Amino acid sequence: MVKKVQSKPVTASTSTPLPLPSAVKDSAQQIWQAGLASFTRAQAEGSKAFESLVKEGKDIQRKTQSTAEAKMTQAAMKMSGMASDISSKASVQLSKLEAMLEASVAKALKKLGVPSSHDVAELIARLDALAQAVHKLSPLQEGAGTSVAKRNSPKAVVTPKGDAKKTPAPKAPARKARSKAAIA
Repeated sequence: MVKKVQSKPVTASTSTPLPLPSAVKDSAQQIWQAGLASFTRAQAEGSKAFESLVKEGKDIQRKTQSTAEAKMTQAAMKMSGMASDISSKASVQLSKLEAMLEASVAKALKKLGVPSSHDVAELIARLDALAQAVHKLSPLQEGAGTSVAKRNSPKAVVTPKGDAKKTPAPKAPARKARSKAAIA
């Protein structure tokens, strides 16, 4: 420890110098010795302190990494949720756009007089009903009129190239004219 030097009060009657240089020298010596002792202690405990600081640093790094990973996972989940929301909203908007487009195309086709698929389906149903009605009636008339129609209908002839051409129905054989002499 540093010793305090007591100085005597300087008065005008005493003019002797105080022993200050020796007190300063003693004080500097004590400071030097304290510094050497602390340096030696720091060297001895320095490696222990360094190891303890490294350990604390590892712990802090682990905590920081786990916190960062948790934040990243949380952010990824939030972004995934936002992406699914945006996707669903976009599909709803796309569906609305498709419906508007279909309605406007249907309206334009109706103005042009083009039948809708519903109209065509109704016509097909009506044609099927008419075909069935005709089929029910046709067996009754089949024996009388169809043989004449079959005889007079043109027949298809296949050419060497594979093309089909219609040829006229053969004419009935001409009746030989009777001569007047044969009749008489």
